[in-house]
Amino acid sequence: KDFTLAGSLKRHKVIHSGVKAYSCDLCGKSFNRAGSLKTHQLIHSGVKAYTCDLCGKSFTFASNLKRHHLIHSGIKAYTCDLCGKSFTHAESLKTHRLIHNGVKAYTCDLCGKSFTLAVNLKRHQLIHSGIKPYSCDLCGKSFAHAGSLQTHHLVHSGVKPYTCDLCGKSYIHAESLKRHQLIHSGVKPYTCDLCGKSYTHAESLKRHQLIHSGIKPYTCDLCGKSFTQPRNLQTHQLIHSGIKPYTCDLCGKSFTEAGSLKRHQLSHSGVKAYSCGQCGKAFTHSGLLQRHQVIHSGFKAYSCHICGKTFHLLGSLNIHLRIHTGNDVYCCDQCGKLFVRYKDLERHMFTHTVGRPYKCDLCEKTFKAPRYLKIHQQSHTRKKLQVQLL
Repeated sequence: KDFTLAGSLKRHKVIHSGVKAYSCDLCGKSFNRAGSLKTHQLIHSGVKAYTCDLCGKSFTFASNLKRHHLIHSGIKAYTCDLCGKSFTHAESLKTHRLIHNGVKAYTCDLCGKSFTLAVNLKRHQLIHSGIKPYSCDLCGKSFAHAGSLQTHHLVHSGVKPYTCDLCGKSYIHAESLKRHQLIHSGVKPYTCDLCGKSYTHAESLKRHQLIHSGIKPYTCDLCGKSFTQPRNLQTHQLIHSGIKPYTCDLCGKSFTEAGSLKRHQLSHSGVKAYSCGQCGKAFTHSGLLQRHQVIHSGFKAYSCHICGKTFHLLGSLNIHLRIHTGNDVYCCDQCGKLFVRYKDLERHMFTHTVGRPYKCDLCEKTFKAPRYLKIHQQSHTRKKLQVQLL
């Protein structure tokens, strides 16, 4: 490097010497030059004399304000030749390029997580410290970072600025919208190697795989039933409350959850929008179609540890296990025949029934079994629904 003045060269050589003789008595940071220390001390003074006339943001140094003004200009002159992303400042591009090289040189010595930038590691380490200095004045929730608090404030504002142009669903965060849009793409790159079921997101696959592990760490303290996910336990506990606030206005059936009512109402519509591409069988819900498609896949991921018999569905394995345990085996009091499922016993009981004792109170039609009467009555409900729609 060349210099016009001998003094400038002399000052420059101090950088190479490694000597930092000027230390800040407030934070201990050291500098090569007295002028650099003086400039640094302005940070501790809290004085921000340079204010942006466009957004009101203030800065300690004129050079920082000048850099900031470029953001408002909209000019992004520095473009990444690998992904095309543009930046206002050259150093921002330089920092961005570290992402592409895959090097994560900064590792947390507490959890082993690695980062591309030292500043990201520093931010991350606040999580382990337990220090959350940024508190929400509305709900009291605390955060390690100011940015996290700022993002949280959007929850209270009710503002959801990121809207999906395909279905109209809105989100607080841009990344939440981005995740949601993967659903519309139809791409499900994460596949379970045990049952072949695919998912849009890696964490959805991870949650699903807990089913195969058999681990159910969330237990209901009222009935002892265990669940893989905490939200499933939460939903289950509503059953014990006895509260069913969601009622079907067509048949009067009540439900604990709004989603259950919505699914139930599809049975009245008669619409079966989800068809199996292999056998043509149609279903009211996508979940039922997914369960059905496992049969065609040939995967039998659930094995009985007693006799080795395999099953497509976990529910089928659970029913089968009753044979070995003797629990909930249903016996016909007429002939002594045993059944694993109550509905099979119920169906069998009609072989002992004489005549057709179950009569429809709307059209006088009679049936041998109550479930056949119930199916028939749904046809009256569908007709009622069609009249309402007209």
